[in-house]
Amino acid sequence: MSNLQLLWFFLIGLLFSGFFFLEGFDFGVGMAVQSLAKNELEKDQIVQTIGPVWDGNEVWLLTAGGAMFASFPYWYASLFSGYYLILLVILVGLIIRGVSFEFRHKVPAAQKQRWNWTLSIGSFIVPFFFGVMFISLIQGMPLDENGNMSAHFGDYFNLFSLVGGVAMVLLTYLHGLNYISLKTEGDVRTRARDYAKKLYLILYLGLVAFATLLFFKTDFFALHLVPTLLLVVAIVLLTLVAHVSVLKEAEMTAFLASGLSLVTIVVLLFQGLFPRVMISSISSKYDLLIASASSSPYTLSIMSMVALTLVPFVLAYTAWTYYIFRKRIKLPVVGTGEHHAG
Repeated sequence: MSNLQLLWFFLIGLLFSGFFFLEGFDFGVGMAVQSLAKNELEKDQIVQTIGPVWDGNEVWLLTAGGAMFASFPYWYASLFSGYYLILLVILVGLIIRGVSFEFRHKVPAAQKQRWNWTLSIGSFIVPFFFGVMFISLIQGMPLDENGNMSAHFGDYFNLFSLVGGVAMVLLTYLHGLNYISLKTEGDVRTRARDYAKKLYLILYLGLVAFATLLFFKTDFFALHLVPTLLLVVAIVLLTLVAHVSVLKEAEMTAFLASGLSLVTIVVLLFQGLFPRVMISSISSKYDLLIASASSSPYTLSIMSMVALTLVPFVLAYTAWTYYIFRKRIKLPVVGTGEHHAG
């Protein structure tokens, strides 16, 4: 296994981490439109918190998929073919969620509620099915010697993967509530904190279930005992920090802690996979490894030079966007849905 292969395995993990940190609160905000807001003005206020940034945040997912295609084509082929239907549902969720931002702003008031529901449903679908996909992936899937997956319904949807899907929805929803309390003023801000205080109590139960199933359903503890334990503890500690910060109304700390908990989960999954990228439930000799799934050294070298050149500009642009739109959103909201980044 070369240094370039390790670098690109790390970079793909980094891109997914950025996606779940940034797009994670977008999903939470989308779900909050129907579950948190009490009237159309509050819904407009909530939507406006992510109006300038939501589509820019989705670029992290596109970049992660593109980087996987170019750097680990065999991983990309096995993952995208084996999870074709789940990824199709995720894509549908992203599409209906994306168009709802525009349609809810432009349709007559009588039809606006339909697109509010579309936004919330799309925002639920994506994290739930991502959770199902990643958790079923780390349990191992029926992968043969050619990298082909012949999975059944129970391979995708089982107790652990469903717990993972629900946990991802809850984590992103809480991340969104923390973002709303950070970015708004008025009743919505107070209500977001109140919801978060109660939901963190439920999340603790979810984390216990997740850690228990991780121990019994994967080989993470057997292969990587110390880092797995440390990362599970880190997830719990970050959740505690976020919860305490919500109680103390330390909104920025709560937001950062909830985002970092999502990042830590991605790190946990990637370190557990290492040195594999796909785990075969048929036989360990059919596992797809980093060393055998990557592109040629020349391709990885070119990609590395391009990435090191362009990534700093992308990060600077992202930081500048959040700096420009750093102010809190008040009622009444003006120009909802008219401004988008990207």
